[in-house]
Amino acid sequence: MKSCDIRSAFIDFFKRNGHTVVPSSSLVPDGDATLLFTNAGMVPFKNVFIGKERLSYDAAVSVQRCLRAGGKHNDLENVGYTFRHHTFFEMLGNFSFGSYFKEDAIFYAWNFLTSVLNLDTSRLWITVYYTDDVAYDVWLHKIGVPEERLVRIGGKDGDPYCSDNFWQMGSTGPCGPCTEIFYDHGSCVAGGPPGSPEADGDRFVEIWNLVFMEFNRTIDGILEPLPRFCVDTGMGLERISAVMQGVTSNYDTDIFRELSSAVQLIIGKDNLYDNVSVRVIADHIRSASFLIADGVLPGNEGRSYVLRRIIRRAVRHGYQLGQYVPFFYKLVSCLVMVMGDAYINLKQQESNISFAIKAEEEKFFETLEHGMNVLEHELSQNIQVISGELAFKLYDTFGFPLDLTEDICRSRNVSVDTEGFDRAMSVQRETSRAHSSFHGNLSMSIGDEISSDFCGYEHIEVSANIVAIYIDNKLSSAISENQEGFVIFDRTPFYPEGGGQVGDCGQWVSEDMSVVFTVSDTRKVSSLAIAHYGIVSRGTCRVGDTLKGEVDNKRRLQIARHHSATHLLHFALRQILGTHIQQRGSHVDEYRLRFDFSHHDSISDFQLVKISDFVNSEVLSSTETKISFMKYQEAIDSGAIGLFSDKYNDTVRVLQIGSSRELCGGIHVHNTGSIGLFAITSESAIASGVRRIEAVAGFSSIKIFQDATQQLKKISKIVNCNPVSVCEGVLRVSEQLLAAQKVVTKLNREMLLQRIRGYKNDCRVYNGVSLFMIHDEDVDKSDARFCVDSLFNDCNNSIIIFVTGKAPSFNLICSIFDSVLLNIDARSLLKDLSSLVSGKGGGRANFVQSSASFPGGVSSFFDAALSWITKRLDDVSCRNLF
Repeated sequence: MKSCDIRSAFIDFFKRNGHTVVPSSSLVPDGDATLLFTNAGMVPFKNVFIGKERLSYDAAVSVQRCLRAGGKHNDLENVGYTFRHHTFFEMLGNFSFGSYFKEDAIFYAWNFLTSVLNLDTSRLWITVYYTDDVAYDVWLHKIGVPEERLVRIGGKDGDPYCSDNFWQMGSTGPCGPCTEIFYDHGSCVAGGPPGSPEADGDRFVEIWNLVFMEFNRTIDGILEPLPRFCVDTGMGLERISAVMQGVTSNYDTDIFRELSSAVQLIIGKDNLYDNVSVRVIADHIRSASFLIADGVLPGNEGRSYVLRRIIRRAVRHGYQLGQYVPFFYKLVSCLVMVMGDAYINLKQQESNISFAIKAEEEKFFETLEHGMNVLEHELSQNIQVISGELAFKLYDTFGFPLDLTEDICRSRNVSVDTEGFDRAMSVQRETSRAHSSFHGNLSMSIGDEISSDFCGYEHIEVSANIVAIYIDNKLSSAISENQEGFVIFDRTPFYPEGGGQVGDCGQWVSEDMSVVFTVSDTRKVSSLAIAHYGIVSRGTCRVGDTLKGEVDNKRRLQIARHHSATHLLHFALRQILGTHIQQRGSHVDEYRLRFDFSHHDSISDFQLVKISDFVNSEVLSSTETKISFMKYQEAIDSGAIGLFSDKYNDTVRVLQIGSSRELCGGIHVHNTGSIGLFAITSESAIASGVRRIEAVAGFSSIKIFQDATQQLKKISKIVNCNPVSVCEGVLRVSEQLLAAQKVVTKLNREMLLQRIRGYKNDCRVYNGVSLFMIHDEDVDKSDARFCVDSLFNDCNNSIIIFVTGKAPSFNLICSIFDSVLLNIDARSLLKDLSSLVSGKGGGRANFVQSSASFPGGVSSFFDAALSWITKRLDDVSCRNLF
């Protein structure tokens, strides 16, 4: 049974059993500062489990793409060396949010495995938490699992909850027992059953984990029953595929066989399916590609750095297989072939993914060989430990992530001084403070009891009650005049920052105007609560007070113009540059819009004009904006564009503005004509394969137009022409200036030639060599070379030392005719006289130019230089006598 068939069968089974199908979320967790990546199927539902989010359904099924290559959950170092570890994997999961619990969850799992997949029941082993009698009884008496294949698993090291069969979200919060289903590969594989001393072997493999969240763990360690029991299950597609395809290694399943074959075809070698490097490369192309498809690009911080590590680790393994030029990117097409139908964004992003990987490969190959030579030299010394200083040098100079150095050393049975590496890294961080990317904007902890109803689509003014106040992120019952803080109302017309759009500003006032709370920002601080940040301008706000909210509508309308223009810009880019265009970020405020998007090539001025004209044409069509609500998949099927890095509810808001159709919860104009003039102000590259357009609309574009008109009038007045002929006027003045500059240059050269004739009068001849020692304060540094070259051309067999400028800043040129070079080297002259001259610059034996200073004065330097030169010319004469 192919992996794609298992994936479909799983979804179909639970859909038939009343579960809502939820599409896979991005690998980048939405609004979760505690996670680098989505590392389990339950991550998109985390807020539901902890009571901060409500859904319209109470049972769900998903196939979630996951990644474990950074942070607490990191399988990177094991990939390639075991049969079942991966950086990227797919988690099949079914979830209950109060709909059903242990018995139903167990029956669902058992029926799917035995009735849909038709697994041999005699090969299935079950573990339960040692005190979970309910689950044990269901397995034993209702499912009929023999007692000898039903194992109770307890705690470790005296801690009853430190158990493979007790799941905890963290040190506090939802937790509960779990039951795991294992598959017995048979006696041909080493290992013992779960719970036995030999359990770490590969014979008995866990294929499904059913977690029963029934407790909330308090800070004191007390387990309190949850008001609503939940179920979270996870089954790795790669492991169940191995079972269904009769293999013991995940790397022998259909997807990995295809990828491994592609690797071998690219590197030109056969029969390497069991090769560690081939397995690493096959694994890493999945994680690298899906990360890029979800908007992550290689870099030096956070998620971007993890992606860089993954790509560079794959490249190093390719290097080990004889690949000395970029090759990794060529695997993207094979990955799209085997997984593109299940993940449409992978197929849509194919060219962007290939481009980003190739660019990173090329960058790493520039330093890889040098870094490997350094490391190989050190390893050849028969050492046992690589120093932390060298590991850091490999990281800092040659781009070797620490785990890459460890990976190479491990194959040679050599360890790495990671503590020394950390010390060197700390020193660097002290000098350039790198700020972590994973900090939330607010440190408030707001539960389900605090919520706000957003009514800003229909209203800009509304009366509401204060339900919470936070000062310095601490809950307070009141906020006084001139104090700043967050105020939460039970309903609000203020739009909270999100989707690239800034939050609304305005004020909340009491009926008698005795209380005024001025809002400078609005943010969503939980899935249910909207907080208004500001200052009390008058009076005191108290929890329970009723105030009237008034959004700054002039500001909001200008923001809406920019937001709607952003949608039209996105559509125009896809029409003119290609459908490969994907949004990579945006920012919309009252002053401008910024739109980041995936695109490999530079954008010509002609294309920018076409894009701008397209948007303005949509504006001038004056079509009404249409907003509708529908199921997510229905919206996507209807042609709406959604961001694959975003997490959407089961029902989504679809915005049809002009020709654009996107999923969006932002504030927009009611008619495209309200956007006004659209103008692109800048276009640039901000990262490899990512470009940025900044633009303005409405009053912002009018202001730019007015400012440009005023500038045009000023310029036309300066060049004495009509504004409509300003280009011709500027060209005419430029030509006049150029002609005048040529006259000035000619006169300057004539003056310089006159000076040069004077220099010749100061020439000294020694042993047939013309010596020039010249200091001219009035000659510009840029003209010094012309003077030296002129003397050089007129006076063969010469040595010229030419100094310009005044103390303390001089410019020095030393030029020596080739026939004199036998004994005179300009570099040696300056080196030997370093006590009298110091400077920065460089050159050759016959010519040196540098900035200089003369501690003892220029004359002292000239005297010493003359003595140094004549001595060497005398040496030449003496040798010629003999």
